[in-house]
Formats: sequence, structure tokens, C-alpha cells
Amino acid sequence: MSDLNVVGDRDGWRCWLCDEPVDSEASVNADRGPSVDSWGVAKGKKSLASAERLAHRACNTRKGKVQPVVPWAPQLFVIDPAPIVGTVDRLTRKGGQEVVARCPTQGDADEAATWLVDRLSRLAPDFSVTTRIEPGGGQFLLVLRAG
Repeated sequence: MSDLNVVGDRDGWRCWLCDEPVDSEASVNADRGPSVDSWGVAKGKKSLASAERLAHRACNTRKGKVQPVVPWAPQLFVIDPAPIVGTVDRLTRKGGQEVVARCPTQGDADEAATWLVDRLSRLAPDFSVTTRIEPGGGQFLLVLRAG
């Protein structure tokens, strides 16, 4: 396992799961304290989580041995949002594009696209993505494209 300070400095002291700041001075036993999450490392497969990442102790514990869930921001108006981690894993392995959400207005889709690109820049820094918004059927589709 890597040194907590090395991982924390590399990840900007932000939890990779909830994207909230992690207090480097907090006890490692506190819920909001820092921990190193090594999900995916032992599995030996390439994924966005195949390196050790900084997480709050509670976020890391809550995740357990299941696929981590990275939530969409609650202020976004998105319908049928795709699971972020699964989508990024698929696009990392296969490339291409996926519809990740539907939005009722162009403004909602623009806001969701901006948020998603920003969130992914911290979640998977080596993964290059672009977004496209496609109107149709009285709604706007948010499309995420690899590379």
C-alpha cells in the first residue's frame, strides 16, 4: 500500500468517490478522515480504479467489495443518468461513445456536460473525454465520447 501523504498529494486531497475535500490532518479512524482505497488493484484488470486512490474512511468502508458508485451532482436536472464508473470503465476499454443522461432543456444539458467533464478530470485524470448534446423528442441527450 502506498504512503497516505503521497496518494493525498497526488489526488489533491479530494475523495475519488464523493469528490469532497479530505482533511489531511484528520484521524485516519474518523469517518471523514483520509484512507487509501485500492479497489481494482488486486483484480489485475485495467480500469479507472486500478490505482490506489484517496478516499474518506467512510466512503471507502461504505463501498466495501462492490462496484463503487460515484453520484451525479444533486443540483443537476438529469433523467436516467448512467452509472459514472461503469461508463468510464467501458469507454476506457472499448472507446466509442455512450448516452449518459437525458435533460429536459439545453441549459440543463450544458450544465450537466460541464459538470461531468470537470468531475471526470479528477476521477480519471488520464482519460480524455468530450461531450455532445443531441436534441430530439423534446429532450436533450448528453453523449460522452472517449478521446
